[in-house]
Amino acid sequence: MQPETANRLGAPFTEKGFYLGEFRGRTLALAARSQGLADPLACESVLKELEANHTGVVVISADSEAMARLLTEPLRAVEEDRLEGSVWRALQRAPRIGVRIDAARDFTSVCRDIAVRLRVAKLVWLDSGGGLLRPDGGRRSFVDLQELGVLLRSDAYAERAALLREIEAALRGGLASVSLCTPQGLADELFTYAGSGTLFTRERYVDVRDLGLDDFSAAFDLIARGVAEGYLAPRSDAEIDRVFANGVGAFVEGCHLAGIGALLPHAESNMGEVASLYTLTRFLGEGVGGHLVTALVERARGLGYASIFACTTSEQVAGFFERQGFRRVPREQIPDAKWRNYDAQRREQVTCVLHDLQPAARP
Repeated sequence: MQPETANRLGAPFTEKGFYLGEFRGRTLALAARSQGLADPLACESVLKELEANHTGVVVISADSEAMARLLTEPLRAVEEDRLEGSVWRALQRAPRIGVRIDAARDFTSVCRDIAVRLRVAKLVWLDSGGGLLRPDGGRRSFVDLQELGVLLRSDAYAERAALLREIEAALRGGLASVSLCTPQGLADELFTYAGSGTLFTRERYVDVRDLGLDDFSAAFDLIARGVAEGYLAPRSDAEIDRVFANGVGAFVEGCHLAGIGALLPHAESNMGEVASLYTLTRFLGEGVGGHLVTALVERARGLGYASIFACTTSEQVAGFFERQGFRRVPREQIPDAKWRNYDAQRREQVTCVLHDLQPAARP
């Protein structure tokens, strides 16, 4: 629907490229019991990509045979009092190494201890059970420490409580993030926005800020996704440029662009339009859409607009806007400029919502 956009290095923006850039020059740890490494081919292609990316990998397991099939160097025994230096020296010789755990020891606690001591960039638990599921069967794709504490106090995940407690301890011990996924889902978990399992982080925070030049490639990709899924109307290059100029992004963990939106001016009507609002499925539970709308409403109020509106063909999206304080209005209440060169068939399917703005109360 939309042309491919290349970044300043000449390569098109891709999710995998974004994450490989984050991992380059860093070290990841993969922790797996025997069943997690039963199919080495499930991990081999990912390990090769990480190796080509100059990303170190420490495989932690009690299964020596399975690790040997994944490693390019013989398995090395690591003395606990020399763990950090020994692993560092081994990684100078090979891009992926194995740390063998005595089968008689508690696997999850030892894995956590090793990952925390090494201060790896990310710990990935390969588990046949995959990520956490919600009561309705949907995946919990993003969990912070506070939510993890709530889950541990409930009986919902009693059978996995030991693993979740170690994930909690790893985060409190200083790791930035821990992923829980199946071996078959490793590539999607590491290299895609949507992921395949559950991503655990220390803090839940969403930073909404203006889009900058270095964000445009990722934002363009999100707009294309929204168009392909039918949530957003196709836009010309000129219209996309207008979104860039007036757009904001919601960033999770300070770097993951989880959603975008723009406040387009309709000065002749003293109104603003919420346009190209789109959030990634992985972060829906974080209220990213609400953070974006709140920021755009405050911006519109600061500009002195009388109201702010949005148009959508999705009943789900219309309901979302209503929960943000918007109300449904006839299309005739929307500025005429909105409908110039607008697809007539889509216009008949559009639901319009409007939010009347009041001056912020003075302290």
